[in-house]
Amino acid sequence: MRDYLVFTLAATLGSMGDVAGHERRGSWTWPGRSAVIGLMAAALGMRRDSDFTPLDALSVAVAVFDPGVAMRDYHTVQTVPTTAVRRPQSRPLALREAGIGLNTTITLRDYRAGALYGVAVAGEGLQRIADALDRPTFHLYLGRKSCPLAAPLAPRIIQASDASAALKALRLPPWWPQNKRLAQILIADEAEPGNGRLELRHDQPIDRKLWHFTSRRARIMSVDIRPSEAENDVSVPPQP
Repeated sequence: MRDYLVFTLAATLGSMGDVAGHERRGSWTWPGRSAVIGLMAAALGMRRDSDFTPLDALSVAVAVFDPGVAMRDYHTVQTVPTTAVRRPQSRPLALREAGIGLNTTITLRDYRAGALYGVAVAGEGLQRIADALDRPTFHLYLGRKSCPLAAPLAPRIIQASDASAALKALRLPPWWPQNKRLAQILIADEAEPGNGRLELRHDQPIDRKLWHFTSRRARIMSVDIRPSEAENDVSVPPQP
């Protein structure tokens, strides 16, 4: 038995970073390790130049209750031509007079609409993280700043034999349908107990200032995780 911090991630829109190119910003169907650690760091008030060693040492598992529906948006991005870069003293008016305009590119942004995940974290300092998730220092969102969370995280610390058992103690949003309270996919660190295949995931941060990541092996397991209805009952006070 070990201590686990469990909490939910629900959002109307979310975007969990895939490998990004210049014109395409994709999204996984679940938040990667870097996304979960970044969210906890934001709750704690940590910045990119902070010491992430304690958070990097945590074991992270994510249960997929609903990956959401794929949605694509389009953005236009303007960049300064190389000629203008070589003339930093130039002004937009001077560039227009010289016939030098901005380069405009259409980019694609992928989102997941109506997603719900459960997270189980094991390691040191769980109570401090749980308190921060209840009262976060920075704004929390699912992937992009335009994707705020749609429900409280409801963090709690429990003892369990493994992540899948811990996730059964989740408090799901009260509006989530009872027939959708079953998660069948669990993505965990390689060291997490359990069976399942190992896959390479490019979500292990190595330089947060430069947004550099490396690959790690994650364990993908097919398990049934159904938080008990008793744990998710929410009493509504009578209206005056």
